[in-house]
Amino acid sequence: MNAIYVILIATAVVLYCIIRLKLHAAISLLIAALVTAVLTTPDMLMAFGEQKGMSEAEIASLAKLTLGERLAVSFGNTSTKIGILIAFASIIGTSLMRSGAADRIIRSLLKLFGQKNASLALLSGSFTLAIPVFFDTVFYLMIPLVKTLTIREPRKFSMYLMTIIAGGVMAHSLIPPTPGPLFVAEEMGIDLGAMIIGGLIIGAITVFAGYLYALWANKRWDLPMRDTADISVKELEKFTLNSNAEIPSLYLSLLPVILPLVLITGNTFSSVWLQEDSFAQLFFETIGEANIALFIATILSLMILWKHLKDEGLFKKYISEALGSAGMIILITSAGGAFGQMLQQTGIGAEIGAMAANYQMGLLPLAFVITALVRSAQGSATVAMITAMGVMSGVVNEELAFHPVYLALAIGCGSKVFAWMNDSAFWIITEMSGMKVKEAFRHFSALLLVMALAGLVSIMVLSTLFPFV
Repeated sequence: MNAIYVILIATAVVLYCIIRLKLHAAISLLIAALVTAVLTTPDMLMAFGEQKGMSEAEIASLAKLTLGERLAVSFGNTSTKIGILIAFASIIGTSLMRSGAADRIIRSLLKLFGQKNASLALLSGSFTLAIPVFFDTVFYLMIPLVKTLTIREPRKFSMYLMTIIAGGVMAHSLIPPTPGPLFVAEEMGIDLGAMIIGGLIIGAITVFAGYLYALWANKRWDLPMRDTADISVKELEKFTLNSNAEIPSLYLSLLPVILPLVLITGNTFSSVWLQEDSFAQLFFETIGEANIALFIATILSLMILWKHLKDEGLFKKYISEALGSAGMIILITSAGGAFGQMLQQTGIGAEIGAMAANYQMGLLPLAFVITALVRSAQGSATVAMITAMGVMSGVVNEELAFHPVYLALAIGCGSKVFAWMNDSAFWIITEMSGMKVKEAFRHFSALLLVMALAGLVSIMVLSTLFPFV
């Protein structure tokens, strides 16, 4: 069977399981991975091994593995790469929110920008927070501030709402350590520092496009702030009514966010600019490795949380909740990694690479469209990125006309098309903001579409002007 047909069947299986049967994403991905493994012929495995540069003995060893063993090895390989990082990122995010450190960052930005430029403060604040904190958590934190600000500026509710969405949503798919970009970077062998730098650049461009759309939409459609039944006024007030003395300082609040970014990007630059085996180069190579950098940030965030709480029971409760959430994300991502590796073993990468040999720039919109189709069909940006990575992975081994980080970023941007009713974030934003479904399409779905397209255009332009190969 042709590899393309296997891919189509496998993609149909995962979408049918998630959309029609309503199965959990992890189960759906594992079922699709098993179906892919069953349909993969020995000839496909041989072609895959040759493409990867395996020896005859290694190819024979791979072919001798049972279906279950191939699935388990693939699952374990993904967990090995990103499991610890996801656990650390979850603890950092919870600690920042529960300690009040995240709120301190937002207050400082409002003070810096002023009430008149509050939308820019919200935009930059949500973007900063969304690097280590998952988007849902960022939205939970920011929506009280949006409503508080709207009391003074009622006409700007939609503006404030869209700026926190625009600022927070793209980091989830472009900048590690969130699972999607982390997985894609690891699978492509892209240095995390390069992925972070590229994600920050494209993220800034897409956020600016989102801000322009928010300005236009705020003038075109009136979106009143309504009462919501899910959160009481008292629950909203507790995010914003604590005195400055009751929350961490700005320096401490920023440290768990900025330090790992500095260490990881320092590792990237030191390998290029510093003398090999020098003390500074070895220092950044050790401390700037992603697991170690995030471990240091995790310890700092736990210290900040403990200093704020000083309650052993609450401290243990919050960390247990963070690890429980991380465990589910690791399970889904590892299942997706197993599915992706099963897709790779069909040899699809070699086929796509051969078809695109004479027109490599077509790879960027192709990766974008594949990711967009999966995202629109099943609602998860992370699953869409994992699926697209499985299809496009073989291309990385070909001689690209541009740095592979551009391909990773195109996949990230594609994961934002089209967010609608099968996306949990769609309902979180709709319910917590009091929007109606039609309004959510205007102020959330269309916003993400504009940002994603702006990202693709900028990636194609930059990959042409600055290919870095």
